[in-house]
Amino acid sequence: MQVQRYLQLSIAVALATIALKTGAWWVTGSVSLLSDALESLVNLAGAVFALAMVTIAARPPDDEHPYGHHKAEYFSSGFEGVLIFAAALAIIWAAVMRLLNPQPLEAVGLGLVLSVVSSAMNGALAYSMLRKARAVQSMALEADARHLFTDVWTSAGVVLGLLAVMATGWAWLDPVIAIAVALNILRVGASLVRQSAGGLMDEALETEHRSAIEAVLQAHSHDAVHFDHITSRRAGQRRFVDLHMHMPAGWTLGRAAAERGAVEQALMQAVPGLRASIQLLPLGVEVHLADTGAAA
Repeated sequence: MQVQRYLQLSIAVALATIALKTGAWWVTGSVSLLSDALESLVNLAGAVFALAMVTIAARPPDDEHPYGHHKAEYFSSGFEGVLIFAAALAIIWAAVMRLLNPQPLEAVGLGLVLSVVSSAMNGALAYSMLRKARAVQSMALEADARHLFTDVWTSAGVVLGLLAVMATGWAWLDPVIAIAVALNILRVGASLVRQSAGGLMDEALETEHRSAIEAVLQAHSHDAVHFDHITSRRAGQRRFVDLHMHMPAGWTLGRAAAERGAVEQALMQAVPGLRASIQLLPLGVEVHLADTGAAA
């Protein structure tokens, strides 16, 4: 199943969970269940925006974007993080109002059943989405999956809290639980925004991918060939590495090209989705490009 299909399924599940959780809040009057429903609204908005960004990221390179549109996925992660902040503030406001004016809960048992059903749906989808995200290196899909997992844990906390309210009769526990939920999703929102900013700032490849690249280059290094000036970056589902490959000046162009081609193939097999740019240089020759921006 393609990334777009998963996000379309996420939208459908978000609509279903909104209906279930809103129903749970309606029959119980629980502000913690209301906070859970608000987070599902964020899931819906995030999935819709993620679908739009993934669609843009899949576009082929053009004259204005010769390296492709892969970074569009990072906007999805950042947007979802901002939505989470907004939802958390709304939850805290509603919880404080309820804390100041406590109200008894009604039909808690039915509300809990609706919440558990919606959480089971989110959990199953999140597990499947996260596996797919890791397979295709999609940050947008991973962000949506992790947010769904957060929603599952949020719902679990709400359910346990409401059971405590039923057992103790302490109505003030309900808004306190809602505030705890809000603080937790604020943490998740901050993480998503930080990941988005890191991607837009051209972070280096993950440690395991850099190690795989180093292993390939080590395997192809010998007395006549060595590598240096190795740099890497991430852009959505794409991974890029640039490097210099030094070899004897007396080699023919065909031999040099064949050696470089073998290295490129090995790198792409070691790191799925990798694009390698290898500059050929004679042994003993170094090329340094000055960073004029840094000197300004």
